[in-house]
Amino acid sequence: MNEMKVGTVVLGSGPGGYVAAIRLAQLGVDTLMVEKEYYGGVCLNVGCIPSKALIHAAKSYESVKKMAALGITVENRAIDFAKTQAWKDKTVGQLTGGIKLLVTKNGAKVLEGKGTLLGTNTLHVIDSQGQETKVSFDNIILATGSSPIQIPTFPIGGRILDSTGALALTEVPKSMAVIGGGYIGLELGFVYRKLGAEVTVVEMLDTVLPGFDKDVVKAMTRKLKKDKFTVMTSAAAKSYKEVDGGIELTVEHKGKEKVVTVDYVCISVGRRPNSKDVGLENAGVAVDEGGFVTIDKQMRTNVPNIFAIGDLAGQPMLAHHASYQGEVAAEVIAGHNAEDVSKTCAAVVFTDPEVAVVGMSEDEAKERGLELSIGNFPFAALGKAKAGNDTDGFVKIIADKQTEEVLGVVIVGHNAGDLIGEALMGIEMGAFLDDLGTTIHPHPTLTEAIMEAAKKAKGQAIHVIN
Repeated sequence: MNEMKVGTVVLGSGPGGYVAAIRLAQLGVDTLMVEKEYYGGVCLNVGCIPSKALIHAAKSYESVKKMAALGITVENRAIDFAKTQAWKDKTVGQLTGGIKLLVTKNGAKVLEGKGTLLGTNTLHVIDSQGQETKVSFDNIILATGSSPIQIPTFPIGGRILDSTGALALTEVPKSMAVIGGGYIGLELGFVYRKLGAEVTVVEMLDTVLPGFDKDVVKAMTRKLKKDKFTVMTSAAAKSYKEVDGGIELTVEHKGKEKVVTVDYVCISVGRRPNSKDVGLENAGVAVDEGGFVTIDKQMRTNVPNIFAIGDLAGQPMLAHHASYQGEVAAEVIAGHNAEDVSKTCAAVVFTDPEVAVVGMSEDEAKERGLELSIGNFPFAALGKAKAGNDTDGFVKIIADKQTEEVLGVVIVGHNAGDLIGEALMGIEMGAFLDDLGTTIHPHPTLTEAIMEAAKKAKGQAIHVIN
């Protein structure tokens, strides 16, 4: 067995792990990053990046059809999905290939293999060839991420897919059932619906996108109907049977059993932390009932020299949140007085239209007993949206009625994920309605909707009736 001694180990190279490793090395800490499967983790390989690549391809394919309204006709619209997948894989390869280079060029070392804690200062690593290495360390950052939750009665394989499998199909199916109406399920559903597949969404709760603002749910429900999805809420997938070239899915919906025949079934019911088989028990690291590692504002676990970040450490399970935590942990280990001082974290759903939220929702603010001023401005009243032939959606601003401090922002519409940055910055800096409403926004742009929504909350909107 090989042996090595380092200052800090980073276990996992996802968007939290590789960022932590780079920052540690920049700060002069002797750093080793350990990765068992692929650089960039789930996000870059089988999550954020490949899904957004396919979403872009699907939207582009659909936009060709929509161009007729602009007087642009494209005949013989077609898609070579195998070529689309090759483009997606090339994009992923370019990004993941750069991760190892960035880490090593900044001065950190890399070791490939599966790491398991043996104690509070020792990690056992075994690579794909069976080569073992015992690594002694002063500190370790656990960044092992998460995995899709599986339904025991729907084992993944063949025509039963998880999100990874759904992103790897080499041809567009004629039909697909998505079990789970959350953000991952809907993103995948929109990809294949835009490419021509018949898509059925099965959601156990009484609405799609459970937990999101009620106005988001209304807009998404409307769009799903417009795009001719079959949506079953308050429904449970009970069983399946393989038939010639497809799957017969039995769903209990509103007290009755229905059978849906599709080419594929995609399971998308959430994610669980990768906290098993890491050796947490060997080091005495505490986990909660959901399997998440408990941490403080400095990313420390209950064991002082062991840190945890990203999906492993709980909600929000978002790549950008993991990256932020990785930098905080690195700063702390390097001896800096750092901690998580963020007020909030934005979340984006890359459906069509896109959904982006930050801060408190209307319901959350009301539960806290706050009196609210709410401004809602539709993209249909916006010149840039009309000129771009994409008017679905709105901007909604939630503010404290007494102080006029901005508490939360909801954006549904084209490029919502890009637009939310202004709202995020505003909330982090303690912005008030006037800060957003009296800032001169360029015209014509989509950002004007944020200005108008802030004015609407004060009864001062110009381009809609107050």
